[in-house]
Amino acid sequence: MAEIADTATVRRASLKDATDTRALSAASPLVPLTSIATDQWRQLSEAACEPNGYYLPGWELAVNAFAPGRTDASALAAWNGDRLIGLLPLVSMWHAHKIPLPALVSAHPYGTLCAPPLDRAMAPEAAAQLLQQARDAGAHALILRDMPLDGAAMNAFTDVLRRDGIEPRVLLSNLRACLDATRDADELLHDALGTKKLKELRRLRHRLAEHGAVRFDVARRGDEIAAAVETFLALEASGWKGARGTALAQNSGDASFVRHATTALATTGQCEIVTLRAGDMPVAAGIVLRHQDRAFFFKIGVDERFAKFSPGVQLTLDLTRHLCADPAIASADSTASPDHPMINPIWRGRFAIGDVLIPLRPNDPVVPIIHAAMTARQSILEQARRGVRLIRTWRQKRR
Repeated sequence: MAEIADTATVRRASLKDATDTRALSAASPLVPLTSIATDQWRQLSEAACEPNGYYLPGWELAVNAFAPGRTDASALAAWNGDRLIGLLPLVSMWHAHKIPLPALVSAHPYGTLCAPPLDRAMAPEAAAQLLQQARDAGAHALILRDMPLDGAAMNAFTDVLRRDGIEPRVLLSNLRACLDATRDADELLHDALGTKKLKELRRLRHRLAEHGAVRFDVARRGDEIAAAVETFLALEASGWKGARGTALAQNSGDASFVRHATTALATTGQCEIVTLRAGDMPVAAGIVLRHQDRAFFFKIGVDERFAKFSPGVQLTLDLTRHLCADPAIASADSTASPDHPMINPIWRGRFAIGDVLIPLRPNDPVVPIIHAAMTARQSILEQARRGVRLIRTWRQKRR
């Protein structure tokens, strides 16, 4: 990773620091993510103040080992004696965004959630240690991507920063769909979709059953997961993601990551792969992570030959019933885009999530430069997305 400057001696930031990308010194608190003992990481995950299935060691270490563009992360670790009380997987701003400025950025664990594990009994202490270590590493700012803005981890960082008169800056935010799994599933689905839509979905399910009895399977054990992940990968690659070349199975690194991650989490009971079948034919499958009392809906794959029966929606209805019936699960994060056309009408809960810029020193003149660079980058990305949408619309009209 392209490292940031060593500032072992704390001093006021200068404008020269904005482009200082010298190698870290041996005294830097940043360590390779792989150097964190897995058993200590697991203990921290169990004690974390906020669930995040994507920063479980079995998942993030597989991403770090195999997923192209997401490997070779570093970490800051907070300790209370020999007890790990906080962990922040990171990459440099250059590694994350190809911007040569002295900031550290959350290592992205493929799932769109980067809330770091902080021990719930010592969250402020953990947050304070991590912030100080980021300073000691030479960073002028942290950029925490995909953070629940009202979550316990963000609150811990905010409280610590306010002691020094520092306010985090939200770079962008949106509302994401989530499920209140403490509710009765049938009542929840009726409130979300209404009688008419549910009746239509039942009709489509009956038509799907003409191809074989419809059943919802849940793989949990390692041998079940190994077979189910291949079904998921094949389904995902058979649809529009495969046509665009973005399916996991189309990249050997991505495929290796998801195979290793799901198998690793199966050993700790923190992964399920759900599959909807018509007879022996799988028509939809999804990967679901579990951490504490929350589930995380990673991705879905469908057989688009059955698209007229809404297989993705049918799978999500069954998954909703499955999660609501599980007393160990209180909520589920869709980890979907804010405008997701399938999940948003079904899971009507919402929570705020966003990217947050954390200045590490009061009145640091480098921070506005970092902020401006991130704002410009976001503007360019949004213009590119609009261009892609226009091209797709134009192509559809020509067909």
